[in-house]
Amino acid sequence: MAIQRKNSNWQPDNILARQNRSDLITPLMQFVTENFPAAPRNDVKKWLKFGHLMINGVVTNAFDAPVAPGDWVELNLSRPFIVFRHPRMQMVYEDDDVIVVNKGYGLLSVGTGSQKKEETAYNILKTYLKNASPYNKIFVIHRLDKATSGLMMFAKDPEAQEAMQHNWNNMVLERKYVAVVEGFVKEDEGVIKSYLGETSQFEVYSSSEPKEGLLAATTRYKVLARGYGYSLIEFSLDTGRKNQIRVHAKELGHPIVGDRKYGAKASPLNRLALHARTLRFVHPVTRKDMRFETPVPARFLKMVGGIKGTKESTSDDI
Repeated sequence: MAIQRKNSNWQPDNILARQNRSDLITPLMQFVTENFPAAPRNDVKKWLKFGHLMINGVVTNAFDAPVAPGDWVELNLSRPFIVFRHPRMQMVYEDDDVIVVNKGYGLLSVGTGSQKKEETAYNILKTYLKNASPYNKIFVIHRLDKATSGLMMFAKDPEAQEAMQHNWNNMVLERKYVAVVEGFVKEDEGVIKSYLGETSQFEVYSSSEPKEGLLAATTRYKVLARGYGYSLIEFSLDTGRKNQIRVHAKELGHPIVGDRKYGAKASPLNRLALHARTLRFVHPVTRKDMRFETPVPARFLKMVGGIKGTKESTSDDI
């Protein structure tokens, strides 16, 4: 627990929590009135309007929101709950130890060198957490390329960060990406294995032979759809090397749309058509199996005419 510094005006929020221990679904207004009896009705209306009430960790303004048996209702008497909102990133999951976000394309994960002044996912989350408490911190677990959108995770304490990073191959159970590549990929599925290195110009290259300084990389792929001269591919990683999917797509003879660095001819979407869709991991503290999946970006599906025989949910780019 953080120790309050001298001369600090910050005080922790005064939050009350009650669980619905009955067998009945109760409207939120009624639940608050019955479980916080000292609260005048006008105060309850004000709390609802300005975001002081939360059901199972989600802020709600609806007076008739259902409170099901077992649900928790929290009331912040100090101020409205801090709600994460940002046009370039979406909050997917948050608890006391980890945060999972859907990062928009063109947004850096973490600033380095000359990019330190540029907006990053790290700094956006740092600001969000500091607004709740000046003692909150955020820790990097892994990164996505600036040009890649999708799921990534951060830790809220160093213990969670260390547990994930030092045992990454065992803690991360599944990582899947979707990408639109140029041309029709012949095989419906396959495996690409090679050794990756990096030039002095920071371009990753692939070699079929093991050499000093090169790292083994394995990427599995499955064709989801073909159409209009493009293929929609699902990639899964056995290893997590820098630019691995981008380089292996090039090696397959079908570079990712918009990836001029690795051989793409055009950029019709004005972005790299690569999205980190699925992330499954062992929670570093609770040890629970955590799995998150985002829809395929709508513009990816449009490029190939959709996936036949499915009603694939889609999401807009962020």
